[in-house]
Amino acid sequence: MLYTEQAPSAWFSFALCGLVGIITAYAFVWISKYYTDYKYEPVRSLALASSTGHGTNIIAGVSLGLESTALPVLIISVAIVSAFWLGGLFGTAVATMGMLSTAGYVLTMDMFGPIADNAGGIVEMSQQPESVREITDVLDAVGNTTKATTKGFAIGSAALASFLLFSAYMDEVSTFAVDIAIPEVFVGGLLGSMLIFLFSAWACSAVGKTAQEVVNEVRRQFIERPGIMEYKEKPDYGRCVAIVASASLREMIKPGALAIISPMVVGQPLLGAKVVAAMLMFATVSGILMALFLNTAGGAWDNAKKYIETGVLGGKGSDCHKAAVTGDTVGDPFKDTAGPSLHVLIKMLATITLVMAPIFL
Repeated sequence: MLYTEQAPSAWFSFALCGLVGIITAYAFVWISKYYTDYKYEPVRSLALASSTGHGTNIIAGVSLGLESTALPVLIISVAIVSAFWLGGLFGTAVATMGMLSTAGYVLTMDMFGPIADNAGGIVEMSQQPESVREITDVLDAVGNTTKATTKGFAIGSAALASFLLFSAYMDEVSTFAVDIAIPEVFVGGLLGSMLIFLFSAWACSAVGKTAQEVVNEVRRQFIERPGIMEYKEKPDYGRCVAIVASASLREMIKPGALAIISPMVVGQPLLGAKVVAAMLMFATVSGILMALFLNTAGGAWDNAKKYIETGVLGGKGSDCHKAAVTGDTVGDPFKDTAGPSLHVLIKMLATITLVMAPIFL
């Protein structure tokens, strides 16, 4: 099918492009595992930083997350350039498909984390022996690593897909040359970067507000129904579930509207296609880096706590463990809310700009 007389070796080049995608997927999984598994130095260093207090735990976690962006960016860069050199734009598409060909394995890994986490919750609520909880804690730590690796895979595939969508957009508006020296185009780039940070801020803020509502509800139930603490009375679980469910929908209205409306607003009143192109490019780059930072830092904080709970550095209940719990609390909205949302945002922006391109001309 890929054989043509004009380019008899094209099939081999495209096969190499697919191989580039598969290697990229494996590299992302390995890097995410290195930075989030407590068998390796980064998470152990983070756990050690917890021994000197809450502040040093946060500082070490942030620096680990920032450092973890370097290797994935280099790998994405090499993958895009290699695939484009081997097969042009179609070669990049083949590389993206090669990366996505491992999706079945990645989805399996992604499902392992929530299953192990919920098993631990069931053990806790049913007051099982400590030995059972120790087993589920090990599974939970492995689950945190698998979740982090799949999120790294997701942002890598989003980067390749966004490159294709951006190329399609530039082809649609090919009558215009994007000159970055024009002030409005530079402003479009700034707005694209700002969009990522504002979206992340709103996502994390939503978690904080909802957590406050749940804590206040739990406190109210403890005060009004003291029998709960003595296991004589069942708490109203439904009320907490209702708070979380309604807040999760309500608080996502603003970030969702921001992602949809921003390209339209920037494209119409300003310079149209040129400004939106700059906005899309900067948003993609900023989004990739931010997502890598949030996903890895959150996973590392969680597993640093799990590492201490295995008995090292004082074990569970120690001051070191309390500092690690603080880091884990900060990391949860990073790795479970803002981070995974960003790769969706990146692809959504690219899709919207491509669909709306005729309006911007």
